[in-house]
Amino acid sequence: MGLRMQEMPDLISLTPGKRVLFLTKDLDLIRKQLYEGLDLRMEDLRVEDLLDDINTDVMTPAWVCFDHEPAMIAKNAYAGLMHNGLRVFNENALIEGGFEVIVSGQRKGTGSSRETAAQCERWAGIRIVIAASFAPIHERNNINLGQLMGDHEMLTRLQNGESLTLDEFTSQYDEVTGLILQSGGLFEFSKRLKNGELQLPELSMGRRPMTMAEKIIARNLVGQPEGVCVKPGDPVIAQVQGGYSHEFTTAQVHKFLQETYGDDYQLTNPKKFGVFEDHLLYAHHNPKFVPFMHKVETLRTLQKVFQEHTGVRDYSAVDGVSPGICHQVAREEFIEIADFIQATDSHTCMGGASNALTWGVGATEYANLISAGFTFVKVPESIRFELSGALNDGCTAKDVILHILADHARKELTLNRSMEFGGPGLKSLSADERATLCNMATECSARTGICEADDILYDWMEGRMSHLDMTEQRSRAIEPDEGAEYHGGVHHIDLSAIRPMVAHPGNPDEGIPSDPTNGAYIDEIGDVPIDIAYGGSCTAGKIDDIAYYARVCQAAKEQGLTVREGVDFYIQYGSGIVKDVAVSKGWHQLFLDVGVKLIDPGCGACIGAGPGVSMTPEQVTVSAINRNFQGRSGPGKLYLASPLTVATSAFTGSIRAWDLNAL
Repeated sequence: MGLRMQEMPDLISLTPGKRVLFLTKDLDLIRKQLYEGLDLRMEDLRVEDLLDDINTDVMTPAWVCFDHEPAMIAKNAYAGLMHNGLRVFNENALIEGGFEVIVSGQRKGTGSSRETAAQCERWAGIRIVIAASFAPIHERNNINLGQLMGDHEMLTRLQNGESLTLDEFTSQYDEVTGLILQSGGLFEFSKRLKNGELQLPELSMGRRPMTMAEKIIARNLVGQPEGVCVKPGDPVIAQVQGGYSHEFTTAQVHKFLQETYGDDYQLTNPKKFGVFEDHLLYAHHNPKFVPFMHKVETLRTLQKVFQEHTGVRDYSAVDGVSPGICHQVAREEFIEIADFIQATDSHTCMGGASNALTWGVGATEYANLISAGFTFVKVPESIRFELSGALNDGCTAKDVILHILADHARKELTLNRSMEFGGPGLKSLSADERATLCNMATECSARTGICEADDILYDWMEGRMSHLDMTEQRSRAIEPDEGAEYHGGVHHIDLSAIRPMVAHPGNPDEGIPSDPTNGAYIDEIGDVPIDIAYGGSCTAGKIDDIAYYARVCQAAKEQGLTVREGVDFYIQYGSGIVKDVAVSKGWHQLFLDVGVKLIDPGCGACIGAGPGVSMTPEQVTVSAINRNFQGRSGPGKLYLASPLTVATSAFTGSIRAWDLNAL
């Protein structure tokens, strides 16, 4: 992998001549450390002075990920951290600074699951990452690469000349994770385990009530008697039923497997795994990406090589048109009830709407699990959302999850937990609306989201996957045991009390990050004129989302309205099936009639690749996507909202919630 993973020493200390980089809310202070030789100590700062919610888009923006070689990725570490329109980290700044420790505040590594964020630090010379807390997928990516993570008190001691035992860094984790870190990373750990050099701990798994996530993991245990139970924190080996990667990640998966197991490596169950050409179909629409199109072609080529070598499902684009976004197509075609699915994208958790356990992993972990057929899992804690009532007409599931983001995730109640949705109110939400809740669990820095199964789900699956035996699927259904323990608590949400919301863009230049947790009620934000309205992405390109757009567009057409002059309204379908439904119902033509700009299935503005991306900092977008991180969808200000709000705003020219008199 270009940088050999080595077994960790028993004592950890700072290397003479190496430096510590503090990522401060005062971005000028970061510049002074990078370019003027300023060295700071933990005692010079408060934790509150450090940047919170540093997301993986900031660490490695999409265009950086076009390089699949980690050493090349490191050259542009933190290329997405901007101040007054300029990069804070110039090319090679982190490498040339001589840093071995990097320090930030709360929730390091939120957002996309891209392992490149961890790689850019590792291959730039960072070996210790300090933060108050870590987003779960990013934390796991660090572990898989052998990166040590600690807190600010540990840094103070290191800067005072202490040597800390390796155990201080590993004791916060389960024993298996500790062994991975001691081995220097996941691949070295797997090799040692295969060679009989490691002994996995025996688990104490007496009978106990379990949550849905715990029950699915327990069903898939490897090397354990049938019928045993698990509890949060248990380190286990679990079988994975399937997964997928896309052109941003497949090249690394192929490269890592080649380097680890040789050119003739094989997969254990290729037919339940797939590759998708969905993320970069529209990369050429973004001027920022155009210089890198040759790298995009390299990624496409390497994905084809991987697919042909392994025989996994092929969801390549045909004549430039993708079958759809991986999370949506996986729901439509191969995720079954109670499956355990892992894939190289943080929104893999969308599959939880199918009463399955699904979450995103990095390229290293994915490469390891698809070659072995099983993976190492630390059983997550759970938090339950008991839903009651029904949504008012102007609200959708997007407003529900924006409420949870502002009211629960911001307090870290969801951090690294499985978000479990149930209660009588769940029956008022369609399968697609449930997918919205699960999709955005990753925005809550949760491990995943999962919904209970019922007739609504069974009917939805039967209509899309005729090859399934629905009697068998019903028998597989998972529900929590009575008395199951929820470490995050049980939270009651009355759907009828939900009001239309947005997540506002924050003010990154003043240390207020753009973040999905920045919730605000639409009726309290005043008049916010917009330039772009965007409906699409895995979160908001499903059939029910398209129906919401159609409801507003039909009302507009009946009033003789078209999209407001000066506003671009884009709708992008989540899959070919979704587009076919839109055409058959007349929605496709309706959209064209009122001035909507339609885009074929695939990822688009959500990742800054395609029509709908802002071009200037002054532009304002209201979008139904899942993330509003700075630079995620262009340099402008981006508000997250529901499909109903996005469509209504396109016709009013300002952010407005939907009601019968909205237009």
